[in-house]
Amino acid sequence: MPAPAPSDPTDRPPPPARARLAPDADDARFIRRVLILVLILAVIAALVRAGDLLILAFGSMLGAIVIHAVAEIGRERLRLPARAALPAAILFVLGVIAFLIWLFGVQFRPQVNLLVTRLPDLLTQLNAWLARSPVGAKIADASRAAFAGSRVARDIGGLAQGAGEMVLNAIILLVGALFFAADPKVYERGFLLLVPPRHRAVFEDALFDAGATLRLWLRAELIQMTSMGLLVGTGLWLAGVPSSAALALLTGLSEFVPYVGPIAAMLPALGLAATVGTHQIVGVLVTAAVARLIQTNFVTPFVTSRVVAIPPAMTVFSIIGIGYIFGVFGLFFSAALLVVIYTLVRSLYLREVLGEPIPRAAHQRLLWPNPIADSHRDSPETLD
Repeated sequence: MPAPAPSDPTDRPPPPARARLAPDADDARFIRRVLILVLILAVIAALVRAGDLLILAFGSMLGAIVIHAVAEIGRERLRLPARAALPAAILFVLGVIAFLIWLFGVQFRPQVNLLVTRLPDLLTQLNAWLARSPVGAKIADASRAAFAGSRVARDIGGLAQGAGEMVLNAIILLVGALFFAADPKVYERGFLLLVPPRHRAVFEDALFDAGATLRLWLRAELIQMTSMGLLVGTGLWLAGVPSSAALALLTGLSEFVPYVGPIAAMLPALGLAATVGTHQIVGVLVTAAVARLIQTNFVTPFVTSRVVAIPPAMTVFSIIGIGYIFGVFGLFFSAALLVVIYTLVRSLYLREVLGEPIPRAAHQRLLWPNPIADSHRDSPETLD
């Protein structure tokens, strides 16, 4: 049988033409990473532009956590039925808000009017006192320039010119809190559905870690606000400072913003004391020192021993940074936002990436039927 004739190379089909501009595997991987980076930057820019809306949404979530914490107290301490606990908690929170409005609008109205009418003159007197020395004048000029260029100053000016915007934001925050509190599982499941399935359990654990830590933090803040208000109110009343009750309530509420809030709340007290006499000024300084000493050494270590411990320097600079980015509302919710960020870093990075033995908050799965009841799942109180 004759051997087959060798095939002619010219009879072979030509190889498929390669697109000369098509990227290879390495270039395609690089392009994908660049596009992902551009997308992340675009999302960050959109979040910064929508900062006011995001802060209101975060405040609404915080309000929903407060409502559910009150409902939990009603179920455990007052033995209320599960269906009645949430409506009772909503009514209680609305009652507290109405009580505060009544205090500032009716009971403390003369004291608030006195404070508001005298505050511009007090600031003028403070600037004049600082201008007596070259160092004081430079400090006053630097403080005025820094404040004038900040977003907080613009927000305060806007709120002063239009109080309706502040009232509208408060109403939006309250309504949002009621909607979040009515059925939080819907929003939690919706968030988890946006996460890739293989990462949902990790993000669900981190979500419940943040919620459990926020509940403990709010409980500690309530105790600290109450104790500081009582200490300052008693001291100012004994010192004979005008509007001591309103100043005590203002100081207690200012504890919600650590470090920055109490200092800002003491300035009106010093100004009102300056209109009475030197003894009242000394009384305000002694009251602030004694109250802070008791709060720092006795109250705060006791109530925050079971909550995440954030270093003070990180707290101060984070609060200033959040206030610079998000303005007045961001400054008000800066401490709570810092707690959430700190908890998410511990849960997602330290525990899930680095493998640190950080406990998880006990909860039931939202997207899976099996509850978390293993021995390695610790209760929220162990989130130290």
